[in-house]
Amino acid sequence: MDVSERAVRATFVLLVASLGLLGAGLAGTAASLTLAAGLLGIGGVLFTARGRLDAGPEFAGRDPGAYGRLLWAGPVVAAAVCLAFLGATPAELQSLGGLVGLVGMANYFLRPVYRAGSILFERVTGTR
Repeated sequence: MDVSERAVRATFVLLVASLGLLGAGLAGTAASLTLAAGLLGIGGVLFTARGRLDAGPEFAGRDPGAYGRLLWAGPVVAAAVCLAFLGATPAELQSLGGLVGLVGMANYFLRPVYRAGSILFERVTGTR
């Protein structure tokens, strides 16, 4: 797996986490241990089902199964953010979800920089 593919997968995880936080905030739920436990439970269910989520044909040069196998990590990241900001109001939880999504998209748009850094590192170290 190259640097670009790892960046896309990290972006996917962060966007799923963002959806979890935004959804909870829109539902009027504040950041609490209960919400974190619920998100961890969802992550656990998806983790146990990840073997079934990896099926599917290649689409646009991507393996959708790779994203299905990573789906569990989004709710776990959302739970970690929720635990880091316990007591955040629903509006703050929405803002945190937006920030997590923004970090994910920044990661996605920095893929050419990662690729250039990877090529430079390989040329300097002679590892190719």
